Amino acid sequence: MSKKNIFFCLMIVVSLTACKKNNEIISYYKFPNQTWDRFTILKFDIPILETGKKYDIYFFAHHTKAYEFDNLKFNMVMETPSGENRIKEYLFMIKNRSGGFLGTCTADSCSASIALKKELLMDKKGMLRIRVEALVPRLEIKGLLGVGIRMVPSGQ
Repeated sequence: MSKKNIFFCLMIVVSLTACKKNNEIISYYKFPNQTWDRFTILKFDIPILETGKKYDIYFFAHHTKAYEFDNLKFNMVMETPSGENRIKEYLFMIKNRSGGFLGTCTADSCSASIALKKELLMDKKGMLRIRVEALVPRLEIKGLLGVGIRMVPSGQ
């Protein structure tokens, strides 16, 4: 991927970061052509403006009913403003054993989420950096409208 494309993708993610009423922060990446290219690492940078608070952090996926896999395997690297690094591999279930979609569905799409970290204490202002890499063994993961990070104060 060229530097121009990486910059464009980063600008989309930054422009789609939004704050909501209940201190919820959402950063969303919309996939062109409903496809996540296998080697595209998604970057989510979330500003931390208050210290001493605990947050729950979720990864969510919005997909079409044409999504063909039972799950979405991915690797997450999280760096807190204080410099702490967390790395974990996830197996995010998209379908149940019967082949039905998990999460909330409409006529043509579904959304589901998985907790990345609960009660993460933010003890320093700065940027929470989350990098997500798809581990599905295909060059293209079709049927994904977008994915994102949702961060809410713990207990909400």
